[in-house]
Amino acid sequence: MSHSTENNLCVALIGNPNTGKSTLFSALAGVRQRVGNYPGVTVERKTGQLTHRARQLTLIDLPGTYSLAPRSPDEMVAVDVLLGRQNDAPRPDLVLCIVDASNLQRNLYVVSQVLELGLPTVLALNMVDIAASRGITIDVERLSRNLGIPVVEVQANRRQGVDRLKDALVEQIDRPAREHVSPFPAEFQNEVAALTRRLETASSNGQASLPRYLVERLLLDTTGYLEDVVLEHADPGLHGAIAEARTRLAAAGSPVPAVEAMARYGWIGQVLDGIVVRPRERRITLSDRMDRVLTHRLWGTLIFVLLMVVVFQAVFSWAAPAQDLIDAGVAHVAQFAEEHMAEGALRSLVVDGLIGGVGGVLAFLPQIFILFFFIAVLEDCGYMARAAYLMDKLMVRVGLSGKSFIPLLSSFACAIPGIMATRTIENRRDRLTTILIAPLMSCSARLPVYALLITAFIPERKLVGDLLNLQGVTLAAMYLIGIVTATIVAWVLKKSLLRGPTPPFVMELPSYKMPGPSIVLHRMFERGWSFIRRAGTLIVAVAVVVWASLYYPHDPAVEAPYAEQKVALETRLAELPESAAERGDLERELAEIDGRIAGAYQEQSILGRIGHAIEPAVRPLGWDWRIGCAAIASFPAREVVVATLGIIYNLGEVDVDDTQAAGLNSALQQATWEGTEEKVFNIPVALSLMVFFALCAQCAATLVVIKRETGSWWWPVFTFVYMTGLAYVAALVTYQVGMLIS
Repeated sequence: MSHSTENNLCVALIGNPNTGKSTLFSALAGVRQRVGNYPGVTVERKTGQLTHRARQLTLIDLPGTYSLAPRSPDEMVAVDVLLGRQNDAPRPDLVLCIVDASNLQRNLYVVSQVLELGLPTVLALNMVDIAASRGITIDVERLSRNLGIPVVEVQANRRQGVDRLKDALVEQIDRPAREHVSPFPAEFQNEVAALTRRLETASSNGQASLPRYLVERLLLDTTGYLEDVVLEHADPGLHGAIAEARTRLAAAGSPVPAVEAMARYGWIGQVLDGIVVRPRERRITLSDRMDRVLTHRLWGTLIFVLLMVVVFQAVFSWAAPAQDLIDAGVAHVAQFAEEHMAEGALRSLVVDGLIGGVGGVLAFLPQIFILFFFIAVLEDCGYMARAAYLMDKLMVRVGLSGKSFIPLLSSFACAIPGIMATRTIENRRDRLTTILIAPLMSCSARLPVYALLITAFIPERKLVGDLLNLQGVTLAAMYLIGIVTATIVAWVLKKSLLRGPTPPFVMELPSYKMPGPSIVLHRMFERGWSFIRRAGTLIVAVAVVVWASLYYPHDPAVEAPYAEQKVALETRLAELPESAAERGDLERELAEIDGRIAGAYQEQSILGRIGHAIEPAVRPLGWDWRIGCAAIASFPAREVVVATLGIIYNLGEVDVDDTQAAGLNSALQQATWEGTEEKVFNIPVALSLMVFFALCAQCAATLVVIKRETGSWWWPVFTFVYMTGLAYVAALVTYQVGMLIS
């Protein structure tokens, strides 16, 4: 029963991903869109508002599907919404079916299922330009009469026909649905009626009643998924009754599930008889000619690799100017706050905690915008389906499909947009597996750690003549470690926790088309805002918690050993003229003392004490308490380890992009174990630390997004535990083997 009111009616959009459904939704709703999750599930819920002819309509963009035969949570949500069984979602007052005009026969399959639901329906005939380019003509008026519903031609990417579609929605929503005659044979309908009576009897004993459509689906779904979902607590005898009904249908010549395909395509043939006219010989289209190259095993793969290099490089480098602007803006705001606030805990909280936390969130935005710009373009033009097709043979060897490749590739720039990009993967197990291994790809945040340690401890030794050098090979090895580990973890997950057969990779290749600029930009900004709204607040909260652990208890007594020397230096500086040559040396001395004071505060802080407490656990890795403390402090973001090492090793704040980082390199090279002359860092320790950061899950933003995308804290906790455990074991082996060799 609908919960809509006269002034706020509900329209559900349904269609497969290749019909331009999302583009048409954006054309209808404009900027008045919201993205969330359905209650109790991780399926994305996209809604929008449409006001037309003084009528306000709420649009619900249902998950893309080729059929209303629920075999996954996404498909189950679509069916439940249409039947009014989904919590916090009213039953639609009208259904808008979007179909591809160039592939009408296949697309009408889901339309025949929608018509059985008894809801007023409108059919949007999209991509009519592509159909015309193939010589296909459609008698739209006859099609409308045969279906008994309005049919409107549209080109969603160019917003043509959208106003006529709005008129049809407003007019049809007030009309009763035309009674639809079931295409199934009489013996099937008799079995449905008998099973319905059986379920009604069970309903009187406490079992929830089911709509007739779901009773049909119970008979047709031989996978057992629907029985597990809707008959979870039912009388076991019902399962036996369903099996017996299927046996009788098979004996009557209507075997399940083949009877549905036969019945529906028979109905579609009658509906389209004399309506669709195709040329006698199939035309070779531009899409066909492009696919000969773009899906070719060799040339297609080479073009794909080149295109992905461009996308990867763009996400990696094009974001740098915008990130620099954001960093500069955050720095100016922090400087302003620092200059206008009294020294103390409040200033530190505002500058280091709040402003620093917000800056950390905003720094991800340029990468996310650029990545989703490319994804939107590739999706809208039709190329993304080809990319998944090309990579499927490689991904299937570890139990995944081609759809996992793009999110994993984008994770080399940043795991956050990579994880968000897994929304294109329909299979839940594949999507979860991809999410869980995406953080293993070496993101750009790891580069400062690699660059610092490789420069400081890996010699510039030439290999293979002058073609390679040891430092470059070491950097490549860090990336390769993540790839190999991700492959192994994916294989293990698909054989254990997420066990299940690799789903057959069946994908309809859509026709190429020019992406709509407004649609692409809207999707890009929509996903960027979604990142800020979903992850921002929690990331800032985590940053504040880490700030507090680095600041408190902040006992001023730690400054006592340095107070006299600091006052003397400040006095000498005040006495010297601005042009005095000695000022530079004195300022450097003063900065060094400030660094030592910061290091002393760090050691006495909660985090510093934790570092001392975990030192026995990290000593087998070759680390002292200071390295352990830096690793813990890097939880919000991996690159924090560089600045933290600078503070702990008494250098004060260190700019990770500073080309004069030789000071930190020297400090690490000269660092000794407390009370001894033994050096802390050597090549095995440096490799151990790099391997740890290559595999660990020290990124609060990533964990928060995993929680948001999966709808549960179980998966980010699992990710943190398994990745940190792997990182520890790998770092342990690296150090111990390295010490034996050296």
